[in-house]
Amino acid sequence: MADTNWQTDNTLCELSQLGLLSLSGDDAVSFLQGQVTNDVAQLNGNNAHLSAYCSPKGRMLALFLAFAQNEQIYLQLSQPLLARVMKRLTMYVMRAKVNISDVSADMRRFGINGPDAENIASEAFGEVPEGDFTLTSTAHSLIIKLPSMAGHNRYEIITNREQADDVWTALKAKCVEADTICWDWLDIQTATPDVLETTQDQFVPQMLNLDVLNGINFKKGCYTGQEIVARTHYLGKVKRRTYLAHIAVDASNQATAGDKVIDAAGNEAGQLVKVAPNPENGVDALIEIRIQAKETGDITWQDTPITFLDMPYALTVTNAE
Repeated sequence: MADTNWQTDNTLCELSQLGLLSLSGDDAVSFLQGQVTNDVAQLNGNNAHLSAYCSPKGRMLALFLAFAQNEQIYLQLSQPLLARVMKRLTMYVMRAKVNISDVSADMRRFGINGPDAENIASEAFGEVPEGDFTLTSTAHSLIIKLPSMAGHNRYEIITNREQADDVWTALKAKCVEADTICWDWLDIQTATPDVLETTQDQFVPQMLNLDVLNGINFKKGCYTGQEIVARTHYLGKVKRRTYLAHIAVDASNQATAGDKVIDAAGNEAGQLVKVAPNPENGVDALIEIRIQAKETGDITWQDTPITFLDMPYALTVTNAE
């Protein structure tokens, strides 16, 4: 794996850093509608979406990749958050007919990315999804198309335990095996945010660009934290955003999510959301920061200048209603 070039190779990653919850039962959809920022009813088995789980103060406790299949709703999130998020969701079930289960160990999840990833996935599974956050299914696997670097395609494959080894072997024959840091780096390149242990309860969804990424539905009605999220949208301009950046330090310096960044006046301006070593040098990061501070310039992490890079999407709201 030392010779792997994430920028040019077709890579295969095991996604064991991600946990997976399953919700089933007659009231699963209505229950989740009162808990998360996105419209669960729009999950039709052919799509996925991002969705935030917030505190009553509108701060994110988790960020889900959500999808539905076989009358179950799945919520994928950072594995270290799973137990506490599951416990909190369970507290609110009350009399609702909802079963919440940790199915992380029941299905293996792989990620493939690269310039030939579409052909590799097509050979392994037949039909593959075309648009971001679309989903196709086979007898034993689900394939979700995720935001990708220019010239690449990226997919998550979710498969049952019985078929997992065969799927892995088929994909590995055409890909270079990489570790989870590669997947984190790909998330960063596509400016796909996350909530981790060190950043839990820190961000209103708009700070992580969830409104731009269609992770908030402003029509669906009330959910925990909805008043704050809606007020930010309707009554005030978003003052903090998440940006793609590079920090020219040795990767061994251990920049981590939650580390603060400082503006030219020496004041705290924001924090690191996600960090991974750049394949060539330094580290790449997603940084949540006050827009005004970013525009003023001279932002640093531990006295090291931060270079902000072009975003892969425009920071304009596409799901404003």
